[in-house]
Amino acid sequence: MSEPIDEFSFLPEQAADAGIAAQIPPAERLELALADGRTLSAVRYGQAPPVLTFLHGAGLNAHTWDTTILALGMPALAIDLPGHGDSSWRADFAYTGRVLAPDVVAALEAWTDAPQILVGHSLGGLTAAAVAASRPDLVRQLVILDITPGVNPNAGPAQIRDFFAGPVDWSSRDELVDRAMAFGLGGTRRAAERGVYFNSRVRADGRVEWKHHFAHLAAAPADRPASPDAASGAAASAQPATSDAVSAVLSATGWDDLAEVRAPIALLRGDHGYVTDQDAAEFAERVPAASLTVLPSGHNLQEEVPVGLAEHLRTIAGKG
Repeated sequence: MSEPIDEFSFLPEQAADAGIAAQIPPAERLELALADGRTLSAVRYGQAPPVLTFLHGAGLNAHTWDTTILALGMPALAIDLPGHGDSSWRADFAYTGRVLAPDVVAALEAWTDAPQILVGHSLGGLTAAAVAASRPDLVRQLVILDITPGVNPNAGPAQIRDFFAGPVDWSSRDELVDRAMAFGLGGTRRAAERGVYFNSRVRADGRVEWKHHFAHLAAAPADRPASPDAASGAAASAQPATSDAVSAVLSATGWDDLAEVRAPIALLRGDHGYVTDQDAAEFAERVPAASLTVLPSGHNLQEEVPVGLAEHLRTIAGKG
């Protein structure tokens, strides 16, 4: 696969593929130094202050939202969660909603000037709920995509575990694209190439590895230390308490967080995503004031139906 000029070079192509005729908004990479020495990274779209902030799922990064934000046509912020994209890995291996929430709070305080429509997919959805529960002043509305705290980690989410199991480095990005296509991920090959480009890096020895810590945790056996954090230089010398990174993400404390949220809540799920009818029924019982919408999609709504998702988000934002 060919290397782009910069991380935003794909935007015109993505807009054309999705039939989006609107002008491409300006976009810039942001970095925030955290109190413990780590760095949090994000992408800001548009010249005005963000109205919506997006949190991706495990194993993804801020660019998973590109096409949705292009279709949305509103100023937005997409954050690389800790351990993903250009954000530093965590030395404690902790990637659950409540642990990640304080970093998102720091980002909202630094990069937004009004309560946000906080949109979270999968792990990002559980993190968004923890943010909304702990800092209601920062969240105008909470939108959760295809996740509930009750999702069975051995059902749909097992696909993530299986995908990242195996080698942690590769001879080329094309090998990663082949793996994504074999698992039915990424859509077209060109779309998979874009996703792999943003989710991987070439090491000094020429080998290619996943950028995010999650893949290294999911693939590493219990008796082997995780790889060093190439982005931040921090070495991880011990394994997490559980070798199943997927199960660790799906913390039951998410129900407690949702019970504390005072902002309006919307759950949007795919008709063949990770949230089953039974999961949705439990969500409706536990969070009766929330709205529930089903879209014709799998788990990654922002990549499979980005224009349709953007339409729903515009309606939620009062722009539909």
